[in-house]
Amino acid sequence: MKTLLPLAAAVLCAAGCASTPAPAPGAAAATRLAPPSAHPAPAVYRVRLDTTRGPVLLEITRADAPYGADRFYAMVTSGFLTGARFFRVVPGFVVQFGLPQDPQASKAFALPLPDDPVVRSNARGTVTFAAGSEPNSRTTQLFVNLRDNRSLNSQGFAPIGRVVDGLSALDAVYSDYGEDPDQDKIEAEGGAYLAKTFPRLDYIRTATLVPVPAQP
Repeated sequence: MKTLLPLAAAVLCAAGCASTPAPAPGAAAATRLAPPSAHPAPAVYRVRLDTTRGPVLLEITRADAPYGADRFYAMVTSGFLTGARFFRVVPGFVVQFGLPQDPQASKAFALPLPDDPVVRSNARGTVTFAAGSEPNSRTTQLFVNLRDNRSLNSQGFAPIGRVVDGLSALDAVYSDYGEDPDQDKIEAEGGAYLAKTFPRLDYIRTATLVPVPAQP
């Protein structure tokens, strides 16, 4: 399944599902959607991504996008992101990830999420679930905005949080492959396809929860 995201006037693929250019909210809308999480995420939580370009620290605020924040929390705590590549990189626009090393792992998150309202703008450094062209199509793909992409707000892309440290590491992620990796093949073959065909892609070694600093 493809997921999309627009770049200026061009349509690029940046979605929570599978292949080719362009994000807009939704990829094939499914009749069945993921129910509210039985184990909601904390109101605010932090995730450290240990990447091949260095550490990246994310802060997720559940009130900004409850469905997305709960899904990402479950992905992190289940080890889903271990070994996941940054498979779509458009310098000065977005860097995208969220398809697992083991394609079988996606089954646990196969049901798409209901859309969250857009509360936070898609400013540089915000973290957002990608989607296809139909409503309620987010699954596991996310992107980090590498510039102010406020045009995505009106298209329904709801940020779940932001990068609080390490954004320069994401700016430096290997980008020469651009949008060449085929998302359908990643979904079917996982990391084996990417390691063989796009061996220079950077990736997430581990994704772990870290304490949120106490408020003064």
